[in-house]
Amino acid sequence: MSAGNVLAAIDRTGYDVVAVGIGRDGAWRLAPDDPARYRIVDGQVPEVPAEGEAVLLVPDPTVGGLVTASGRVIKVDVVFPVLHGVGGEDGSIQGVCELAGLGCVGSGVAASAICMDKLRTKSAATAASIPTGRYVSVPDRRWREQRDEVLAEVAELGLPVFVKPARAGSSVGITRVTAAAAVASAVEHARGFDRRVIVEAAVVGGREIECGVLGTADGPMVSECAEIEVLGDHDFYDFEAKYLDDSARITVPAAISATDREAIRALARDTFLALGCEGMARVDVFLLPDGTVLLNEPNTIPGFTSTSMYPVVWQAAGIAYAELIDALIGDALRRAASPEVSPG
Repeated sequence: MSAGNVLAAIDRTGYDVVAVGIGRDGAWRLAPDDPARYRIVDGQVPEVPAEGEAVLLVPDPTVGGLVTASGRVIKVDVVFPVLHGVGGEDGSIQGVCELAGLGCVGSGVAASAICMDKLRTKSAATAASIPTGRYVSVPDRRWREQRDEVLAEVAELGLPVFVKPARAGSSVGITRVTAAAAVASAVEHARGFDRRVIVEAAVVGGREIECGVLGTADGPMVSECAEIEVLGDHDFYDFEAKYLDDSARITVPAAISATDREAIRALARDTFLALGCEGMARVDVFLLPDGTVLLNEPNTIPGFTSTSMYPVVWQAAGIAYAELIDALIGDALRRAASPEVSPG
């Protein structure tokens, strides 16, 4: 859906666009450059068509782009990855682009990997003195060998807790747990998506605020703030609330004081810099009643439909959707022209 919106908005007078999709089988294919193909219809989310010609992004700067199954070379200057979750925003695609000598919108390998892994995000934030909520780390070996110790630590967090796969997006695999007896099954559920799991204490009374950060040659810019309130029967901001049933209320700008606004924007900027982010990030925080701001998580490839939070907060800051796409591509090309580390 995000890719379809980008295809619809990108300035065709300035860019020649090649649409590439990745199917459920993991194969890369040339995809229709048709935004109408990538919309939710009757509750059915769109998928990459299976009939496109197979392509490879070759990790060789002398090729400079894609090679089709028929051997045709398609030159590429910059990749705009609109890919959520494992393989898309965890540094994998970013690494291939780096090896291929191509510009890539958004963060590089290291920042993408750190921000995708909620456990490593917590560790990096703590090391940088960025305040965050209480949590228990549950990597694979610890769960298998020290389960009782893990459950005892989780009990100290109180209830409710949120049990999450450490490296998943869009609220997939998350359980809100309100009874101690249900923690173990929630961990097992999360492990179905990732062997690394995090258990987080609920932030009681916290308001969910988000803002966008945009990398520029002069340093990161920070957008207006937005507040998310979950309505209806949802226990939290889950996949259905985000994408399917319009059960979340979004207020832009958030109805907060100027002091709180600046504190949130400062924490978002600090997080972007401390974690080594580039290009773009949506930084999600909790605002407590006493004005304390806690980092929830950064997202290095946020949702990118025209109504997704990242474009919306930038529109509120005066940057239209098409202008935002142009700024991100320009930033990627600028960084590709002067990489921090030279190959060889």
